[in-house]
Amino acid sequence: MKITSYSFPVCKSLNEAVVLKCGENVTIKSRQTVMGGDANDAYLLHLSNGEKAFIKVNVRGNADFFWEEARGLRAIEATGTMRVPKIYAAGTDGNISFLLMEYINSGCLSQNFWESLGTGLAKMHQADTSVFVGSGKEYGFITDNYIGAGKQKNTPKTGWIEFFAECRLKPQFKLAERYFDSYLIKAANNLLDNLDKYLYEPERPSLLHGDLWAGNFMADENGEPMLIDPAVYVGCNEADIAMTELFGGFDNRFYEAYFDAMGRIPGYEDRRDLYNLYHLTNHLNLFGRSYLSAVIRIINKYSS
Repeated sequence: MKITSYSFPVCKSLNEAVVLKCGENVTIKSRQTVMGGDANDAYLLHLSNGEKAFIKVNVRGNADFFWEEARGLRAIEATGTMRVPKIYAAGTDGNISFLLMEYINSGCLSQNFWESLGTGLAKMHQADTSVFVGSGKEYGFITDNYIGAGKQKNTPKTGWIEFFAECRLKPQFKLAERYFDSYLIKAANNLLDNLDKYLYEPERPSLLHGDLWAGNFMADENGEPMLIDPAVYVGCNEADIAMTELFGGFDNRFYEAYFDAMGRIPGYEDRRDLYNLYHLTNHLNLFGRSYLSAVIRIINKYSS
């Protein structure tokens, strides 16, 4: 076993992980399939000491997905602002990789759930980020990670606009060239050259969840909000808010509470589609042509 950044244990077997969490002589008594994810198999584990745990399982070659998920959850936890599942261990066992964590028996949304999610996210966005980037830079993360099944580049940069161009749009545009004609490639390059006309340098960098849609938060056993499945990096807070609106949006109480606590820079609505161009182009690269028209629309909108 070794300890990685943000102190999550990496184990050489699932048995080692269970013993690390619960002590000697504790074993897995039974497991129950948990539905909901499409990238991994997931199970509720019933342990011989009466405790429960949650485990995600994938092939051994995908272990790095779990390393980065654990690192992201630990980073959010380190801000002391939003609850995330406790990480017990990540590891490999034979031909599988796994992530063992706290099992949450999700309850009904509390009366103030959306307000708590909004204010909690604002506090996370206001937390100190210096330990998450390094190299004397302000934007990025200590490692690359994943956005869904896609690789997410997090090379530290001094400025937000530079980071968004070099680590968000450029890599996705490069992957999407098989869908782009010469006109769209020219328009995409023109957009990259003129990002400073549309984006601004934030007053402070923020730790972002990075993939904040409705499937990546949940209610805990008390009905209070918690975050799951992050794709963390340090960036502009508006990028997280834009993602919440990509697939239908959250309850209005969330936005009211968030902006009351965080403040609002004029013109956000004009920048929202540009932030979401990253996610839509990633979806184009992962899932195919059904996302191409949205990508074309946004590139043309900002490159004209």
